[in-house]
Amino acid sequence: MKLSKYNIASKVHNKEEYFVVNALSGNADIMDKNTYQLLLKGEGNVEELKEKGYLINPAEEKKIFRKKYLQFLDDREKDEVQIFFVTNYSCNFDCSYCYQAGYEANPQKLSKEIIDSFFEHINTRFANRRKYITIFGGEPFLNAPSHKALIEYIIQQASQFNIEVAAVSNAYHLVDYIDILKAGKIREIQVTLDGIGEVHNKRRPLKGGGKTFDRIVKGVDLLLANNIAVNLRMVVDKENIGNLPELAQFAIDKGWAANPLFKTQLGRNYELHECQANQGRLYSRLDLYKDLYQLLQEFPHIQEFHKPAFSISKFLFENGEMPEPLFDACTGTKTEWAFDFTGNIYACTATVGKDGESLGTFYPENQIFTDEIEAWEERDVLSIPKCRDCNLALICGGGCASMAKNYNGELNSHDCRPVTELLELGISQYM
Repeated sequence: MKLSKYNIASKVHNKEEYFVVNALSGNADIMDKNTYQLLLKGEGNVEELKEKGYLINPAEEKKIFRKKYLQFLDDREKDEVQIFFVTNYSCNFDCSYCYQAGYEANPQKLSKEIIDSFFEHINTRFANRRKYITIFGGEPFLNAPSHKALIEYIIQQASQFNIEVAAVSNAYHLVDYIDILKAGKIREIQVTLDGIGEVHNKRRPLKGGGKTFDRIVKGVDLLLANNIAVNLRMVVDKENIGNLPELAQFAIDKGWAANPLFKTQLGRNYELHECQANQGRLYSRLDLYKDLYQLLQEFPHIQEFHKPAFSISKFLFENGEMPEPLFDACTGTKTEWAFDFTGNIYACTATVGKDGESLGTFYPENQIFTDEIEAWEERDVLSIPKCRDCNLALICGGGCASMAKNYNGELNSHDCRPVTELLELGISQYM
């Protein structure tokens, strides 16, 4: 018998308690120092350690791994597919951190013919899969009459095929689109606010200058008043993290936070394909969560607005159990695809529109780049060399494939997550 390869054990941040989690066995425990030290030696209550999978025969552990890995693959084949459709790469905002800023303007224009080809393709390729469409940009809800008519056509076609539609929008023109949205099968609208008032306006102004905060707030109010779900996202870095308590209080006072149709996410500002001029404002994943932890201690009302994940900590305390082991964190070509108005097909939103990343076309002709797609499909913790013997692998899942390729030069490589450190913080926060 040996200690499990997948034990993750450490001290709870700022507390005289310790923890162990094991994503393969699905067990987690908090303990005192003496029990923790015995655990690290494989001693103490040996029968309990064996029962919980912390102490195990390596051959048996391999069998369990294989069984759960195959179950993961089977379950994923039945999961819902999110299909992004990029209607344009143009935008009316001039955000200070836009990752599409370097994308070249494309002379191709969205048309009904392209939209029809898109629906024909997805209804054939994903005929037996549950799916929904997320309209993406650029900014998909621009207020040009011809473009607006095409967005309406997409939503009408989706309804005809009984497909729900979500959208990622800067929300500036939501008031102009509300009647179109009300007539469709809308799952949710993702909207970004980077703080309140001038904090947001400085980061996300109109092109040519102009404030956007008040107009977006009206858009969120309008969506909720019409029973359309809102996913509010705050893109955070060192410039605006201090405004999180105020944004949280704003959302609470507006009644948004208590609305069951309202949810939130924090997106870390980071470099995807191009370097940002002001790199000093960027957080590492761990440093962001360290600062979030401190803010939560000082301003506990933030939790009414948003509960940070701290890896699996939030899931563990909200559900009272471990999530299933994550053999692959990358959804690209598995449960996520991206299509754009030029007729190209991509793995995900991190690669859509980027030169050299196309995996095929749906317009003007159907062609699939099988080898490139297989490279994405086969990437998981078994194919990534650094993940194979990593005790964090079944929580990290190998990270983002696109980021791994950007940093390491190859798709089948690692994008590591600071799982242990995040658990230290998160268990301290939520216990």
